[in-house]
Amino acid sequence: MGINEAFDALQKAVNEDIGKTGLARERRDLFKTALLSEPDVLETFGSGSLSRSTQLKPIHDVDIIAVYDQAEQPEWGSEGSSAEDALEHVRTRVNQLLSQSDGTHANQVRHTLLRNHAVKCFLDDPEDPDAFTVDVMPALRQPDGTLLIPEKLSTRWVPANPEYLIEQVADHQRDWSHFRPLVRVLKQWRLDAPVEGRIKSLVMEVLALNCMPRTGNRSQALRTFFTAAAVRVNEGVWDPAGLCGEIQPDLDRAGLSAAFTNAADIAERACAAATEGDTDDALRLWQEIFGDDFPAPAAPAKPASLITGTPALITPRPIKDAPQG
Repeated sequence: MGINEAFDALQKAVNEDIGKTGLARERRDLFKTALLSEPDVLETFGSGSLSRSTQLKPIHDVDIIAVYDQAEQPEWGSEGSSAEDALEHVRTRVNQLLSQSDGTHANQVRHTLLRNHAVKCFLDDPEDPDAFTVDVMPALRQPDGTLLIPEKLSTRWVPANPEYLIEQVADHQRDWSHFRPLVRVLKQWRLDAPVEGRIKSLVMEVLALNCMPRTGNRSQALRTFFTAAAVRVNEGVWDPAGLCGEIQPDLDRAGLSAAFTNAADIAERACAAATEGDTDDALRLWQEIFGDDFPAPAAPAKPASLITGTPALITPRPIKDAPQG
């Protein structure tokens, strides 16, 4: 197996099944259509990794944003109770439109919960750890095109621009067709990275956006990414739109930097082995980074000792007098 074929196999292992991805999009679009029928909703669109096509399997949730007409909701956008009021409004309308028992548009939603920025809508049993959810976030469009979104905990509305990240990812993908697939690979890699605490999926995506080249093969690009990300992560990982601050303030930067450095060293050796024509060694080195989902031949067995069994007794050579000159 060649290196390209091995990366294809890894990608297949990481990617979600097409049918399941399609189902997730259908569920997302059902919410978009239902909410767009509301008189105070101006637009609906998907956000999150599914909308950027960087989703990691299994898909447990999708995100949508409903942009409301400020004229129809004049109290929204101000500090105080309006943030929670907006979320309650969304929850009420989702239940009326899509409740499993008596929704007027469809019968899908079993249960809803208010989160900090969105309403989490359960389409499966909420007790199921793999329950599928749709997160609906209300928003107000601002004159500059950005959004104001509710923040229940702080009782404020805060700026956000999820569409900026969607476009940045799409732009990178237009330049280099491996970008989105490798973002998924890196999101999978992070799950086993030796760091303290978890690494948010979005951290890896933004680092990829900043550190992944736009040309080259996958081996070269990953080597470049790991090398650059080992340095970049020490600065923190920030919202690309410059509005929402640091994505994960509690990130173990030192641990992740060390993990990137180790991966960069192995990737360098893998690329060198491939250049020298040692494909098998290159495959084994990439497997060291990505685990068993990356196919590689077993390491060759160590050669057996030339002497087997009980060694024969060797008669010492007789010592003879010799002139010492």
